[in-house]
Amino acid sequence: MIALESPMRLATEGDASELADLVNFAGEGLPLHIWTGLAGEGQDPWEIGRARQAEKAREGQTIVLDSADGVVASLTGYAISAEPVPIGADFPSLFRPLQELENRALDSWYVNVLACYPEHRGQGIGSRFLGVAEDVCGSEGLRQMSVIVAGNNIGARRLYKRHGYEETDNLPCVKDDWATDIDSWVLLMKQLR
Repeated sequence: MIALESPMRLATEGDASELADLVNFAGEGLPLHIWTGLAGEGQDPWEIGRARQAEKAREGQTIVLDSADGVVASLTGYAISAEPVPIGADFPSLFRPLQELENRALDSWYVNVLACYPEHRGQGIGSRFLGVAEDVCGSEGLRQMSVIVAGNNIGARRLYKRHGYEETDNLPCVKDDWATDIDSWVLLMKQLR
């Protein structure tokens, strides 16, 4: 991991509540839909989300911006290997287009979650995190970045384009029983020098 300058730091298990919120923002509500499906009778879906985010924090996968207001933004990402993930007949249809797009971004550092609480947007936090993501990418020996966004998320698409990402592919969103306005997923990529 690269050295982080305050107010950025690695997430801790104590950040799990904010991380679950932020992941749900970035995922356009898909995470809560998944957690709801995983919840047993009487179980709070948010508790599942918090537990999952605590695990990611333990694994050192998430960077947060910790301001005077507490954690206000997060970045989670990982290297996509050179080998595509097999997509068999039993692969969940809801995730199929997302995995197909990831398989088209081999050997890249994938921005899985970049999220900021709405009241902290417009302050350059996303741009700062993208700079950190590129530093992590370079430190892992990769030369390209990737991200998948909802086709109707104009703000996210504008942010990534402003930072040199190009739309390289898109696939229709498979909704199953997920109530969403998303009609497509868009893969954006950036080559690093």
